[in-house]
Amino acid sequence: MNITIIGAGNMGRGIATRAIAGGHKVTFVDANPETAQKAAADLKAEAGTLDTPLGDVVVLAVWYGTNIEIAKQLGNKLAGKVVVDIANPLNSTYDGLATAPDSSSAEDLAKALVAGAKVVKAFNTTYAGTLVAGEVAGQKLDVFIAGDDADAKAKVAQIVTDGGMRAVDAGPLSRARQIEGMQLLHIVLQGTLGTNWGSALKIIA
Repeated sequence: MNITIIGAGNMGRGIATRAIAGGHKVTFVDANPETAQKAAADLKAEAGTLDTPLGDVVVLAVWYGTNIEIAKQLGNKLAGKVVVDIANPLNSTYDGLATAPDSSSAEDLAKALVAGAKVVKAFNTTYAGTLVAGEVAGQKLDVFIAGDDADAKAKVAQIVTDGGMRAVDAGPLSRARQIEGMQLLHIVLQGTLGTNWGSALKIIA
């Protein structure tokens, strides 16, 4: 699968590491072209710009708010694409969510997209370092996925499983509200637990 990752920071690199390990082709795009080129060189990927043809799956590895700005900027270029939202919409004090109670980052993004673009929530509960490793304490990472289009979710699930992780289908896109809420708690607990962004959320049965 051809994957465009917009945002070549730590999270973008982490997701790319797993995607490349799974045999997928990755192109980095970043507001700073040198950052995209460096990530591409380090991970044996490619670098492009917002004018470069997009992959079948477009991962917005950027902050909440920036994801919506980029979606509006790309406009019709996202028609027919699977758009992955990884953002956690934290408020300015990091003790709550900036979204309305009846929405989520993923749902706000969906409202900004052109018809035909399919939003999938994924990767927001995984930290960059754990993505590079692909596991925590010998356990595969769980990647919680939410979306309204079954085919779009299946594509993202394939990227996840090909990268050695486990895809957990959380249901429709509205479930992104709970997934983002879970991760808010996970972020707050980093200080309490002293896990230094090295922990993971996992369902064990």
